[in-house]
Amino acid sequence: MKSLTVIGFLGSTLDASKFGPSRWNKWRPTVGLTMHPDLRVDRFVMLYGTPHSRLAEYVAEDIASVSPETKVDMRLLDFRNPWDFEEVYGKLLDFARGETFDPESEDYLVHITTGTHVAQICLFLLTEARYLPGRLLQTQPERGSTDPAGKWSVIDLDLSRYDSIATRFAVASAESTSFLKSGIETRNANFNRMIDEIEHVASRSRAPILLMGPTGAGKSLLARRIHDLKKLKHQVAGPFVEVNCATLKGDSAMSALFGHRKGAFTGAVADRPGLLRSADKGMLFLDEIGELGLDEQAMILRAIEDKRFLPVGGDKESSSDFQLIAGTNRDLGDAVASGIFREDLYARLNLWTFRLPGLADRREDIEPNLDYELDRFAEREGQRASFNKEARQRYLAFAASSEAVWQGNFRDLAASVTRMATLSPKGRIDLVCVEMEIQRLRRLWAVRADKGADTLAEVLDDQAIDSLDLFDRVQLAEAIRVCKVSRSLSEAGRALFNVSRTKRASANDADRLRKYLARFNIDWGAITKSAN
Repeated sequence: MKSLTVIGFLGSTLDASKFGPSRWNKWRPTVGLTMHPDLRVDRFVMLYGTPHSRLAEYVAEDIASVSPETKVDMRLLDFRNPWDFEEVYGKLLDFARGETFDPESEDYLVHITTGTHVAQICLFLLTEARYLPGRLLQTQPERGSTDPAGKWSVIDLDLSRYDSIATRFAVASAESTSFLKSGIETRNANFNRMIDEIEHVASRSRAPILLMGPTGAGKSLLARRIHDLKKLKHQVAGPFVEVNCATLKGDSAMSALFGHRKGAFTGAVADRPGLLRSADKGMLFLDEIGELGLDEQAMILRAIEDKRFLPVGGDKESSSDFQLIAGTNRDLGDAVASGIFREDLYARLNLWTFRLPGLADRREDIEPNLDYELDRFAEREGQRASFNKEARQRYLAFAASSEAVWQGNFRDLAASVTRMATLSPKGRIDLVCVEMEIQRLRRLWAVRADKGADTLAEVLDDQAIDSLDLFDRVQLAEAIRVCKVSRSLSEAGRALFNVSRTKRASANDADRLRKYLARFNIDWGAITKSAN
C-alpha cells in the first residue's frame, strides 16, 4: 500500500487558537485532517511564513500528539506580498520543481482549504498542470458539531471520472466539430477525424494553422468557421480578415499587407493601416500563401513571431496580435525545394498542417452537402427548392460515379445546385432538369480538360500547335503554366529544374529555360504578356 503525503499551507487564521486545552474544541483544518481514522497521513508538508513560525511549531506538536505516525516536514516559504499572484505562483512553482516526487510509491493530496485565496488558486493550477502530481483535498467543519476533525473530501481533476461532466464535455466537443462542418453530417471517416483534430487544436492553441488542399475544397469556409468558433468561446475578440495572396502583386503587396505611411510613394495620400493591423486581436487568413513573394514572406514570418512589422515608408513599427491561418493548393515542401518559398516560414507554418481532400475523394459526403447547398440557396434567395425522388437518385448516382470528376470540388457542387434550383419549375427539381445539369457539368469538365491546349493558344498560333507532337504539347503547356505564375525567368527555371539542377556543378536555370522555349519560338515576354 502506498504511503500518503499531504501538501498544504498553515492556516494563519483557521489553525490559530488559544494555547490551552480549549483548542481541542475548535476545528483546525491542518490538525483536523490528521485526526480522521479513514485518512492515514504518513507525511505532511507544511508551508508557512516566518511571521507564523511559532504557530507552525505548535501545530506540528499537536499533530504529533494526535497522529504519531505522521511526519511533519516544515517548509519556510515567505512572500513579500501574499496577494501578488505572480510572486506566489512563481515561488510555489519553484517549490514544486525542487521537490522529489515518487508517484509510484506515494500518493499525494494538495490541501486547498488553508492559505490566501491567491495561494489556493495557485495550488489548484499547479496540480492541474501536474507540477504537483496529486489530487486536491478539501476539509471543512462538521456543522452543528464540536468535533475538531471536521470533514474531508478529495477532488480528482481527471474530468473523465465524472460521468455527467464527461458527457457534457463530449456533447460540447461534438457541437464544436459540427459547427466547424457548418452542421453538415459528413460521412467520410478520415475527414471527420481531421475535423476532430482541428477542433482540439483551434480550442487549445494560438499557433499558426496550415490548410492545404485543392481549390474549392473549403479552406476559406473552414478558416472562417474556426474564427467564429474561437469567438464563441471568447478566445478571440477581433475580426476575421481574409487575404487572397494571389491578388497581391508587385509593390502594392507590401502596402496592402503591412500598410504605409502618407507620402511613402506616389499616390499614398494618407496613412493606411494594412490588413495585418486590421486583424489585431482576431484572425488573419492568408489564402494561397504560396503566391507571396520572398520579401513579403520574410515580413510575415517576423509578424508571426514578434507581432511587429514595419509599414512601407514608416520609421516606427506597428504591432498586431493575430492568429494566422494559411491556405494553399501548392505543395509548400516542393516550393521550398524550388527556392520560391522560405524554409523558415514553412517550418513555422508546418506545426499544424491539415490536408483537405477534394470532393472526388469524399463521394459519400456529396448527399449531405447537396442538402446543405439547397438550404443555402433557400436562405440566399428566399425560396426553397427540392428534388423529386427520381431526380435526386439520378443526380446522386451521377455525382458519386467516376464520370463526375468534380474538378472545382465544392464550388462545382454549389454552382450546380444553384443552377438546378433556379431553373426548376415551382421549386421542384425534376429528372429533365437533372439531365440538363449533368450535360452542363460534362461540358464544363471537358473544357477544363482542354486547358493545356488553351494555354498553348495564348502564345502559339494554330499551325504551330498542330506541328507539335502530343508529348511536346503536354510538356510545353506545363512549362508555360509555371512561367505564368513565376515572377522571373530564373524563378520559373528553378521550379521546373529543381531536381536535375542539383546534379550539375553549375546551373543557369534561366538560360536553360530560355533555350527550351526558343525551340518553339517562344520568348519570356510573350508569356508574361499573355498572363496580364
